[in-house]
Amino acid sequence: MSSLAPDIADRLKRTADGLVPAVVQQHDTGEVLMLGWMDDEALHRTLTTGRATYWSRSRQEYWIKGGTSGNVQWVKQVRLDCDGDTLLVKVDQEGAACHTGDRTCFDAVELPTRG
Repeated sequence: MSSLAPDIADRLKRTADGLVPAVVQQHDTGEVLMLGWMDDEALHRTLTTGRATYWSRSRQEYWIKGGTSGNVQWVKQVRLDCDGDTLLVKVDQEGAACHTGDRTCFDAVELPTRG
């Protein structure tokens, strides 16, 4: 049972496994840093501690960004999209957001597009 406020929980549209994707963005530049997954408890922890907390789909456990790496995400703002099925988490990122050591998870290779 999560402690997430009922008025927030009622607005969430979760996946079949109870998760909501969270797009993470640097608060002052708009740089997209990563995508994580939150359930109600992870969102509650994020909103109440000021530290971005996610649910690991591979390890099946909560993880606080920077808990072991030191690359902390200080939460500045959290918004829910118009459908209630995606979160936007604006953070102040310390160090790398990506587990590879890159600033963002979207640095690698640009995919070709038409136009």
